Amino acid sequence: MQRSGVRANFPSLISVLTVCSCLASLEQGRQIHAELVKSEFISDVFVASALITMYVKCGDLVKAKRDFDRFFRKDVVMWNSMVVGYAQHGLGDEALVVFHEMCSTGMVPDDVTFVGVLSACSYTGRVEDGMEFFRMMRSRYSVDPTAEHYSCMVDMLGRAGRVQEAMDLIKKMPIEADAVIWGALLGACRLHKNTDLAEIAAKKLLKLEPTNAGPYILLSSIYASKGRYEDVAELREVMRERKVRKSPGCSWIEAEKKVHMFTGGDCVEHSEHKIIMGMLERLGSILMEAGYCPDGSFVLHDVDDEQKAHNLGYHSEKLAVAFGLLKVPKGMPIRVMKNLWVCGDCHSAIKLIAKITEREIILRDANRFHHFKWLVFMPGLLVMRNLASQVQHSSKYPILVQVVTTILLVL
Repeated sequence: MQRSGVRANFPSLISVLTVCSCLASLEQGRQIHAELVKSEFISDVFVASALITMYVKCGDLVKAKRDFDRFFRKDVVMWNSMVVGYAQHGLGDEALVVFHEMCSTGMVPDDVTFVGVLSACSYTGRVEDGMEFFRMMRSRYSVDPTAEHYSCMVDMLGRAGRVQEAMDLIKKMPIEADAVIWGALLGACRLHKNTDLAEIAAKKLLKLEPTNAGPYILLSSIYASKGRYEDVAELREVMRERKVRKSPGCSWIEAEKKVHMFTGGDCVEHSEHKIIMGMLERLGSILMEAGYCPDGSFVLHDVDDEQKAHNLGYHSEKLAVAFGLLKVPKGMPIRVMKNLWVCGDCHSAIKLIAKITEREIILRDANRFHHFKWLVFMPGLLVMRNLASQVQHSSKYPILVQVVTTILLVL
């Protein structure tokens, strides 16, 4: 369209911006943002909502909040974008602050708002608050809970270790539990290694989605963590008989104006295979010195510890992070996307990598964002910033103090 000399109009720009959100292509999204400004569409409320959603899905919450704050005529979609966005990024407290601000303006929350609120309570462990919001939906705002809301409740109880309560809630639900609800229970069972309830949830899921590999993999993970490798092998045999195929884990990263895809393994197909493997080896040595120990419970095969460590070391997200360390300039976040959930071993390893390399790493999996950022002296800095905000413009303090406090606020 551009090569043909046809100028992009409102529908075409919004369509491409939506694609950027789905692909988490931040650089392309920024270019579309610039085109929207040039075309003077930026004041449109629909454009503002689409931009906020794009920045949230691309992992740039700072820019999303900046665009949100500059827009005065906020509708319920814009408020929902920020509430749900903060929840997806694991920032439950911030999501609830936005929710209370939304209510204080007189805006009435809808069913999407409460999905974000309940998710925020789940990620922050606020079970009692979440249960109160769940009751408030119908009594105060006349919003009937849907399967998605019940899924949030099951996830919230499950994360808090109250797996049996989650099961009881499913039994009492006025609607039929769908695959998302049983999946939330199965995920909680994997987290807390509750094999009995996991088998019940997995059987329900296999009836609802017989060709979905997810339940098999989650149940296999629980069996492997318990050392029940015979059950793992039996599940894999069932998968072969039913011709159920697991989607291969893949991660991608945008660097040097190109998207680089990685699958689990030694990435021999990548043009820069050697330097990536070299970086992985260096990281492996540094991690071991820092006390990292591979968690073999996330390997679904009965192999020795050395082979388990080898298998874990070549997960796709670790390959993408290693490439990011090589290609993304210092001072810029390393943004990695993954099609499946991030295993616990990769979460621990990447958290330590961010600390050792002093880099910000943002990892998005199928469900949520994981932020890893190592800030030196952060607690002391926060205290100083709070003091600085009190004296910045006060005439009681000398000019030198005001200059220093301004610097602290910038930091």
